[in-house]
Amino acid sequence: MFFSACIEKLSKSNRKVKVFYLVLIGGTVISRLDDCIQDLGSGEVVRLDSGESIFKLDGFTGNPVVKPRNLGLTWRENGELKEGAVFNGGAEVFQDRVILLPRCHWGYRPGTFVDPRTGREGVCLEDYVSEVWPLVSEDGIHFTRFGNSAIRGDGTEHQDFTYGIEDIRIVKSGDRYLLVGCGRIEPAFKGVDGDRIAVYSTEDFLTITCHGMVATFDSRNGVPFPEPVNDRFPMLLRFYPDIHLDFLEAGLDQLLNPSRHVKSWRRVYERREQSLLLSAGRYPHEAEKIGPGPPVIRTDRGWLLVYHAVGEIGDAVCRVYGLKETIERGYSVCAALLDLENPRRVVCRTRHPIYIPSAPYELYGDDAYRVDIPAVVFPVGAVVRRGKLVIYAGSGDKYVVVLSCRLDGLVDYLLEHCRCG
Repeated sequence: MFFSACIEKLSKSNRKVKVFYLVLIGGTVISRLDDCIQDLGSGEVVRLDSGESIFKLDGFTGNPVVKPRNLGLTWRENGELKEGAVFNGGAEVFQDRVILLPRCHWGYRPGTFVDPRTGREGVCLEDYVSEVWPLVSEDGIHFTRFGNSAIRGDGTEHQDFTYGIEDIRIVKSGDRYLLVGCGRIEPAFKGVDGDRIAVYSTEDFLTITCHGMVATFDSRNGVPFPEPVNDRFPMLLRFYPDIHLDFLEAGLDQLLNPSRHVKSWRRVYERREQSLLLSAGRYPHEAEKIGPGPPVIRTDRGWLLVYHAVGEIGDAVCRVYGLKETIERGYSVCAALLDLENPRRVVCRTRHPIYIPSAPYELYGDDAYRVDIPAVVFPVGAVVRRGKLVIYAGSGDKYVVVLSCRLDGLVDYLLEHCRCG
């Protein structure tokens, strides 16, 4: 306690000190971020009535950790206070703080649409253009605006795409951070060919450079690996409805200068049947589609891939989360383990979700928490600190929630219960 008080006093007296430390245990200094993350849940393995075992991430008891009203994302319409949305943020540790890059929008209205690929009628949002607001947190839980900067894709900064920027993943590459998201070339919910891979980079999350977009094909959830594998640069892609893995022929320059590598990107699209990694439809909860989540995480036993799935979530899993009814159509969180030397080889893949929508702000809303799209948990960001995996996911297309587990506990579960082949 004496050490904590002294360091805190020092940080207050010296404005150059950006991060202070709380505790000293066994001679090791533990930062405020590490201290808070250690207190998050470790996940658990739960046995179903069928005898199968599932892994269950822990949801933070203070979820949702980011709400639109806290960022001023509100407006009045006919005298009624309306609340916008902040969700689906990539995450990374920067200067011992967590940076979050969620998409934000406001001034929209609810609607319905029919998905031409499935014939399903669903809920949608109309008249919005998302932008991304960098947020920062010293403890990984409480976030504020970072420098009041914003990433916009509305035509004010470039003309590559003009209907918004969404779902940015943060991939550290040396001293630079790649920011890879979805740039929209047509309004959301108005077609099936409006998603393009949009690429930015930064060194400080204040000055952000736009590198353009991959104009060659429609793809959402493009996620490069954080490092090369055998001198090749893997990248995850979502060609509806599956997850693909291909290698960038021109390395990082193919991302940083996409307009120079049109032929290489065209070949990525042409060989998409050969690059298939995980197919949708294998399990009921993945029946409609799947897509990559946060950047893959290197472990000593494989690349951990966390991904989202859309489909029906059955009674057995729902009961584990205290739900009495099946979720007929919901977004869930799943995981796979890829071979370290050959990431196209899937070593393990979960047969059941490792997290499902279960709280009101994830499911159908209530008086305290309205949702925009029901039954959604969508993982985009993740950090690992002192063996703890912390996932930042969108919920209800309106909030940010924190999920957590011991990284080795999830990997152990995958290898023991989910091996492929």
